[in-house]
Amino acid sequence: MNILVFQHLAVEHPGTLRDLWAAAGHRLTTVELDAGEPIPPLSGFDLMVVMGGPQDLWQKDDLPWMRAELAAIRTWVADLGRPYLGICLGHQLLAEALGGRVGPMAAPEVGLCEVRRTAAGAADPIFGQLPARLTTFQWHGAEITTLPEGAVVLAENAACGAQAIRWGRHAWGMQFHIEITETTVADWQQIPAYAKSLRAALGEARAAGLAAEVAPHLGTFRATAARMNAALAAAMAG
Repeated sequence: MNILVFQHLAVEHPGTLRDLWAAAGHRLTTVELDAGEPIPPLSGFDLMVVMGGPQDLWQKDDLPWMRAELAAIRTWVADLGRPYLGICLGHQLLAEALGGRVGPMAAPEVGLCEVRRTAAGAADPIFGQLPARLTTFQWHGAEITTLPEGAVVLAENAACGAQAIRWGRHAWGMQFHIEITETTVADWQQIPAYAKSLRAALGEARAAGLAAEVAPHLGTFRATAARMNAALAAAMAG
């Protein structure tokens, strides 16, 4: 399988998903959009994966590459009908590319947070394979405020009503991170925008100990990533 990955920050990569894809023999083409790398022709790819980043959708007029990215996502999902997986910013980009809206949250959601599967999620080919309540890792200050027409919510919590969505039968987005590794928290703490939201959400003391707080959950996150990846592959094959 040929996978096209859009990144918006070098340290915000597919992580454990990348390891799973390599083990399966899939070929990855990674485009670092924030570094000015161009979007290649979309033909020849089987799956588009769009990662997170410190940028926000309301910056799109100041970031020409984000406008081009939104157009590529819209072409891929709506015109070509090809499989899509968006994580964090990639989840929000999916919504805006298809006519939804994204806005700032009242307070950032950072750290370990539980999400609940909806009735639509229980019937979904991917989220139906996961527990009804799922401990997740979050790091975001924006959320989908208006769903695009045709989207359904697959998971939610009190902080964010659209923790995961599906559009049509082939495009998924999730606000939370399933892909994190042992170095993710430390890597992201070096990003000024992330460090600011971390302190705002957790306070100085808990922010300093976030990596230790997350560490016991990494095995569960890896297992969740493997289950989601297997379910996505099955949905694509079907």
